[in-house]
Amino acid sequence: MLKIDTTDRKLLMLLQRDSNQTIKQLASQLNLTPTPVHERIKRLEKNGIIERYRAEIDAKKLGKSLMVLSHVSLQEHSKSLLHSFEEKIRALPEVIECYHVSGEHDYLLKVIIPDMQGYREFLTEKLAKIKNIGNVHSSFVVEAVKNDRIINLS
Repeated sequence: MLKIDTTDRKLLMLLQRDSNQTIKQLASQLNLTPTPVHERIKRLEKNGIIERYRAEIDAKKLGKSLMVLSHVSLQEHSKSLLHSFEEKIRALPEVIECYHVSGEHDYLLKVIIPDMQGYREFLTEKLAKIKNIGNVHSSFVVEAVKNDRIINLS
């Protein structure tokens, strides 16, 4: 694991809040010159701490107003069947997150779709066609109370 110092932590917090800032803006907030900030960012990227940069999109404004959390239980749990399920899930653009979980269910899917009819089509035409699925229990998100992707580094 890469050892990070207080300045790295501050830099990571700044980037998590707004990764669109220039090196000069970041340097000013860290009381550093641009060169060491650029070097720190490159080191954090190279070591995989910073994985990528991306824009956050408001799905509702693009007609994708229904978020569904689907708990999926598989019938069998062999390594090959787990990998097969995961491969098929990765290919579904409606699934924006998938977690292999412990407990009552095997997987938790976060699905973004236009509406309830879209979810029905997704469920019947895509998810239900994946072999080895035993049960699917879905919860429909009424409102996102907190959707903060900033990792606390303190």
